Amino acid sequence: MALFAVLINATPTGISADEFFERLPKGYAYMKGLIEKGTIKHSWVRIGESGGLNIFDVESHEELLGALYGNPISPHLQFTIYPLVEVDDFSPDEIGG
Repeated sequence: MALFAVLINATPTGISADEFFERLPKGYAYMKGLIEKGTIKHSWVRIGESGGLNIFDVESHEELLGALYGNPISPHLQFTIYPLVEVDDFSPDEIGG
């Protein structure tokens, strides 16, 4: 499995704020389904921000992108993706140290 931290920011371009907020419950329901399936291991709302931080546990980059862009509100979201490695899997030898 591969872990990814994904910062999600709302960027409701091309639609009004009211329309974005009408669509938001479908996006939350979609994300809740990913949490229930175990695709999202951890999920947090960032206080003072319009978005969240999620830790995805997927088999591949393709699965991650499918999960992100399968969200019905993904056209109005910005994703910043960070690949992660668990500490137990990390070896300083891998970076030449």
